[in-house]
Amino acid sequence: MKNRVVITGMGVVSPNAVGLDNFEKALRCGKSGIRFISELEDLKFSCRIGGVPKNFDGIAKDYFGAEEQSGLSDNIAYASVAAIDAWQDAGLVQAADNGHPDWDSGTIFGCGICGMETIAAKVVPTVNAGKVRRLGSRIVEQVMGSGVSAHIAGIIGLGNQVTSNSSACSTGTEAIIDAALRIRAGLAKRMIAGGSEGASPYTWGGFDSMRVLSRKFNDQPDKGSRPMSASACGFVPGAGAGALVLEDIETALARNSRIYAEIIGVMVNCGGQRDGGSMTAPNPGGVVRCIRGAINDAGITGDEIDAINGHLTATFADPGEVKNWSAALERGPESFPYINSTKSMTGHCLGAAGAIETVAAVLELFRGFVHPSINCEDIHPEIKPFADRVVRTCLDYPEMKTMAKASFGFGDVNSCLILRKYEQ
Repeated sequence: MKNRVVITGMGVVSPNAVGLDNFEKALRCGKSGIRFISELEDLKFSCRIGGVPKNFDGIAKDYFGAEEQSGLSDNIAYASVAAIDAWQDAGLVQAADNGHPDWDSGTIFGCGICGMETIAAKVVPTVNAGKVRRLGSRIVEQVMGSGVSAHIAGIIGLGNQVTSNSSACSTGTEAIIDAALRIRAGLAKRMIAGGSEGASPYTWGGFDSMRVLSRKFNDQPDKGSRPMSASACGFVPGAGAGALVLEDIETALARNSRIYAEIIGVMVNCGGQRDGGSMTAPNPGGVVRCIRGAINDAGITGDEIDAINGHLTATFADPGEVKNWSAALERGPESFPYINSTKSMTGHCLGAAGAIETVAAVLELFRGFVHPSINCEDIHPEIKPFADRVVRTCLDYPEMKTMAKASFGFGDVNSCLILRKYEQ
């Protein structure tokens, strides 16, 4: 018998808001976090807008001393703040510095392209200049793939599994799924799960060269991220972090925790870059199997899904994604669930995207609303049959009970969560 897994704490560092209360308000009012970035113009990028958490250095001062903060990459700092907030939101306390680790708690916290800013701006020029000793003693932790989870473990004192995963745009959602499976199996009582991504032209440059970034709205940044829109012209790069505390239900109830939602279904797979799938395009059959696998794991039917928080990036893949959801749920336009895209307000936060968007989905489920997808007033022609189900103004939906959240990434990788409103 598998343990039931619930969500008891959350933290978020998003382009449009930092902190749960601010994030919920931003979601409800359709607030964009996309801004013009002068550095991208100086570097001759075609896309000169991005989603970057605002005034984060000032916020971080409340979490770290000056010396510690100076030794953190943005990627690790975003993740650490989100994780600390989630832990505290769950009503938990950090292990004492001189005490034992919490053997029952761990973290799976990933990133998409880790440490790129530090490698490009510090490691490469310093090594090339023959000044290796000036790199300092903390450079490795800033650039290693597991630096994110390792730092979170050190702050909180985690003694269970501590791992960083990386699966492109699917990273954050996959981390949540892997953490849930560990708790289900009885190998941990609680896990911090999520994903993060730093803001760097060195990370975003490859996407700009592929011409998959939005480049027609540099003079209107808040209009640039346009999932499901006929005038969408690519995704807007973003950065930030999302973190969730997952617990087995008995542990959560024993300490009288507030429960945001229950994770009832999970699935991860790959389309194998076959049947129309490639490094950058999803195999439709793989996507459909992933969604159906999560639904089957939840023990429900597609008819029970009330709303979808999609991957929906504002690229050519959006119409195909909506069609894949329709096929997987076996529900046409007349009975399709409500659907939205958090990326319309945040941009595509890469390794952080799935985690930030899961926080959004859980808030929607817990508070009984569906946030708008902004900038899709001109619905893509292939999505028009589903237009009435695309949420474009905030929808109060207190009767919503079940929500699906999925992420699809480079490498033809897929992940899907089924979230259920917790009712005692």
